[in-house]
Amino acid sequence: MVCFLCMKYDKTIEYLYNSAPMFQKIGSAAYKEGMENSFLIDEHLGQPHTHYKTIHVAGTNGKGSTSHLLASILQEAGYKVGLYTSPHLLDFRERIKINGEMVSKSFVVDFVALHKDFFEFIRSSFFELTTGMAFAYFAEQQVDVAVIEVGLGGRLDCTNVITPVLSIITNISFDHTNLLGNTLTAIAKEKAGIMKPGVPVLIGEAEGDVKAVFCSCYCGVNLQSTASSLFFSKGVAAYTRNDGEVAGHTLKGTGGRNDGESGCWVFDTPEYPELIGELGGFAQEKNAATVLCAVGLLKETFEIPPKAVYKGFRYVIENTGLMGRWQILQQHPKIVLDTGHNTGGIQYIVQQLKTERYDRLHIVFGMVNDKDISAVLRLLPQDAVYYFTQANIPRALDAWLLAEQAAKFGLTGAVFYTVGEAFLAAKRNASKKDFIFVGGSTFVVAEAMEN
Repeated sequence: MVCFLCMKYDKTIEYLYNSAPMFQKIGSAAYKEGMENSFLIDEHLGQPHTHYKTIHVAGTNGKGSTSHLLASILQEAGYKVGLYTSPHLLDFRERIKINGEMVSKSFVVDFVALHKDFFEFIRSSFFELTTGMAFAYFAEQQVDVAVIEVGLGGRLDCTNVITPVLSIITNISFDHTNLLGNTLTAIAKEKAGIMKPGVPVLIGEAEGDVKAVFCSCYCGVNLQSTASSLFFSKGVAAYTRNDGEVAGHTLKGTGGRNDGESGCWVFDTPEYPELIGELGGFAQEKNAATVLCAVGLLKETFEIPPKAVYKGFRYVIENTGLMGRWQILQQHPKIVLDTGHNTGGIQYIVQQLKTERYDRLHIVFGMVNDKDISAVLRLLPQDAVYYFTQANIPRALDAWLLAEQAAKFGLTGAVFYTVGEAFLAAKRNASKKDFIFVGGSTFVVAEAMEN
């Protein structure tokens, strides 16, 4: 029996991918500087984001995990929670969720059909259109709160039309330097663009000049205010005001890994002892610190009992459908996928690989062509068998070019022009005591999931 809704949905998605410039596929050519379209769309849709509370999450790394954890906690606290993130891995609808459920196909179809002429008239980008869709869906479904992840940067990101109850910047690292600047302070200024007058701001990680940038930007935005609402995370469940005054909990520390099989963390804080985090990557320790600090600040607005925090951390994948964060596909051989794709993310992956036990390490690896390739390759282990590959998108770095660059850093292996072939070769070559890691690009991870 033919599913006519599915047919309409497939045609709608094809239209979105082919008619609106899409950063996920073509990179900087799809990036539109300026907020004019964002405000035009917001006005056209009736400013839907004003009908619910929002939390804005920016940062170079960790903003996806932080957004999903906050959504999971608020959901466990009994709220109807919208979640807007990007990019997706397998299904466009992963970008827009309410309490873990993806936006309906019928809404996507109807929304595009209703507003298609307007979007074409203003020549909107894929992300501008998608952001408007998310905000409108959350309003229609009457969510209590929406966690909104910044797409790229902050100041000029089309999500920046919102005035949230809390703004979060997880950290600053080198990524998208061709668009955001080639120094950490320049990137920090772009991320700080999400700061709004009177809105508390939480910074996950910042030191030295980067911290000074955030303090300066915050003071610039809040010229009329004498009260400080700029906070810096300081380890799990500890945060400080920008003047150094301790606010909230003091640092007690964290536990280590729970076990190698589940990949869970155990965090230990004064308020949340023995807090089990389902997300297993090494970067999750700092993400947890940011999230717990955020929870402390959000209690000014929401009722968040301790039970919600425990369950939110423990069941974040079930609650939100998060994928690709040190995701263990199987054991014997152990296969792990991770979407970390810049130096800030890869460094944690390499640290974690060093703690794993295996006979041989197999790495299926591909990147996009707008990253700092050499900086990433310099971090990767030389004692691994590599399967250099490329995702099926225009932005993908040619696998042969990647292999040539990798050889300069002592990384050797075979070249495969599809992720499926590379992944299959790794699985064929690996013994039960080996370890297979797949990463380097969100798109490589996505295609590996399909094979």
